[in-house]
Amino acid sequence: MSALILIDIQAGFEDPVWGERNNPQAEDRARDLLQKWRDSGSPIIHVRHVSTTPGSPLSGSGTEFKAQVQPLPGETIIEKSVNSAFIGTHLNDHLKELGANALTICGLTTPHCVSTTARMAANLGYKVRLVADACAAFTSNADVSFDDGPTLSAEEIHRSALAHLHGEFAQVCLSTQILSE
Repeated sequence: MSALILIDIQAGFEDPVWGERNNPQAEDRARDLLQKWRDSGSPIIHVRHVSTTPGSPLSGSGTEFKAQVQPLPGETIIEKSVNSAFIGTHLNDHLKELGANALTICGLTTPHCVSTTARMAANLGYKVRLVADACAAFTSNADVSFDDGPTLSAEEIHRSALAHLHGEFAQVCLSTQILSE
């Protein structure tokens, strides 16, 4: 059984502090996936990042889920304060209780919480599909201050994160592939 995990699709990511962003339709693609899971009655897990960093955009009202992916009553919500949705939460136990052995993952941001959760899921033995067009990255996701190299665009950061995951920790795919199943 495959569970859908929507990671950190929250109001706090509207804050300009994150910098430029790629894939402005990611939330709409996540909404499409969410509707497919709802229609099929398959397990859905909403993950919310609640930052412990003072002044973080992912605290207070920034923890609210975006309109496209508002949880319905009875849908599972997992709260975390680190990158992985498995650390300090009951996510793994919940997935085992559901009998889920496969995960479809999407959300924000591709190189941080999405990547970390996908990596851990694969290491825990789940078959992971990562939906590229239902994820996004920001220019602030890559700190290149360690050398004199060029800064990276949000699209470069996004694609690089996907490339590091594909074939090793996840099967990267597009929402159209999943929606047509």
